[in-house]
Amino acid sequence: MSGVVRFGVSADERLLGRFDELIAERGYVNRSEAVRDLMRAALVEEQWKTGEGEAVGTVTLVYDHHASDLADRLTAQQHSHHEEIVSTLHVHLDHHHCLEVLVLRGRPHSIGRIAAELIGTKGVKHGKFVATTTGHGLV
Repeated sequence: MSGVVRFGVSADERLLGRFDELIAERGYVNRSEAVRDLMRAALVEEQWKTGEGEAVGTVTLVYDHHASDLADRLTAQQHSHHEEIVSTLHVHLDHHHCLEVLVLRGRPHSIGRIAAELIGTKGVKHGKFVATTTGHGLV
């Protein structure tokens, strides 16, 4: 286990009990792995706040493709950001509704702005942006 540092954490007994319940529900093998994931999440969040480095994220959209030229407008937006949008998945949910998932890669501020633009497009019924990391710099 070279490179591993052990440290102690003091916590309220009730807080620790609730944390143990949560990590059991999520299938963690032990507290250490859960704490490591919390640390990584904080580092990714900091990367997004500072806007440093390259980041990735996904945008999920649900829309009615019959809505006045919405599909064409979304496609045009995607083409105008072809360098940041690296992949898309299009699913026909039923006769009217489509689900589209886009993978974006670039500077945090830039891909966050693109995600907001897509989600805010008139006619999109629901949209969600999930920001993450390329994994570089995380252990």
